[in-house]
Amino acid sequence: MMASRPLALINARLVDPASAYDGPGALLVRDGVIRDRIEGADTGAISQDAEVIDARGAMLCPGLIDLRVKTGEPGAEPKETLKSAALAAAAGGVTSIIVQPDTDPAVDDPSVVDFILRRARDIGLVHVYPAGAATKGLKGERMAEIGLMRDAGCVYVTDADRPIVNSKVFRRLLAYARGFGVLVAHRPADPWLSAGAAASEGELAGRMGLPSVPAIAEKIMLERDLALVELTGGRLLVDQITTACALESLERGKARGLDVTATTSINHLSFNEVDIGDYRTFCKVDPPLRSEDDRQAVIEALASGLIDIVVSAHAPAPAEDKRLPYDEAAPGAVGLQTLLPALLALHHEGRMELLDLMAKVTSRPAELLGLKAGRLAKGAPADLVLCDLNAPLVVDPAALKSKSKNTPFDGRRLQGVVRATLVEGRQVYSAD
Repeated sequence: MMASRPLALINARLVDPASAYDGPGALLVRDGVIRDRIEGADTGAISQDAEVIDARGAMLCPGLIDLRVKTGEPGAEPKETLKSAALAAAAGGVTSIIVQPDTDPAVDDPSVVDFILRRARDIGLVHVYPAGAATKGLKGERMAEIGLMRDAGCVYVTDADRPIVNSKVFRRLLAYARGFGVLVAHRPADPWLSAGAAASEGELAGRMGLPSVPAIAEKIMLERDLALVELTGGRLLVDQITTACALESLERGKARGLDVTATTSINHLSFNEVDIGDYRTFCKVDPPLRSEDDRQAVIEALASGLIDIVVSAHAPAPAEDKRLPYDEAAPGAVGLQTLLPALLALHHEGRMELLDLMAKVTSRPAELLGLKAGRLAKGAPADLVLCDLNAPLVVDPAALKSKSKNTPFDGRRLQGVVRATLVEGRQVYSAD
């Protein structure tokens, strides 16, 4: 069989957090993998028979890996299908998505894991990896078939937005998952303090008359989780840390050598509680938007490395679920297409170096899940994004590929336009 024609991406600014390289260069791609990487402006060694894409100085980096994506398939396809989520991911430079298990039916059985993987293969756009349910039906009572789901292809287990309240169940889960080498993700939120909350507790929520949750609810549950990690030796992924007080607990846990990784969402890096404004339901997310002091603390924790990974927390909701009184509206925001330009705002503002920032959505999640992607190296999958770092962008919900258009970035001016996305060397998105 004749080998496919190679693809050369030249005149690029290579940004590869895995090797700490940020400079001019080119890549040669063939048969779905990176065959050669040339550093410097001289691209004379590139194969003469290659198809050429001239990056014209744009950033060429590994495709983004988004650890927390909700879809509506199976069971709620009007919100989002796997295909519409994949289209949004490709348009946002995201080449791998981990879909959450809170579907209908829940992803608590190997057969549902297999269904998602087969659907993703049929769609043929980006890589789709299922997260399995930690407990049957996401009810927090009995463990799901963790070992069988791992063998079927799930990459970690979680009950998504639902905290596992029963400490005995969570202890068993951590211990059992450790035996299979499975990562457990958990939302740190005390369920009693959080019940019915639509905003963060404080002067603003009180003035607006919104049911609220104190920041301490995050710290309380995280302290319990860290204690059980210490007891069991399990692996924990803290699912969206958003408050300064919880960051103190995370820092102590990591200092004790616990196997703990933490994420935060792009929403909590970009917005604070004031953005609710005149009851803007598109800014209602879960966890709720926090104070500006919390937002700044989260940014500093990201820059210092205390927070390891940034997620889009993509959670589609149709208009009829959002255009309701604020405390009745569904929480959540779509984020696959806005993740990269919103994240780049921290670079443009001088808050983080570009290499460190991009590591949070490329090499770091790849290392955590044991994926081969997330790096620009010979033999690595050619999962790539070409992005014009300085190109201006005004977010238009109508232009989003997601079926739902619930974005808090509506009308926001950002910098960073995705020019092309490649998955295993195939161009799955082009701005042209």
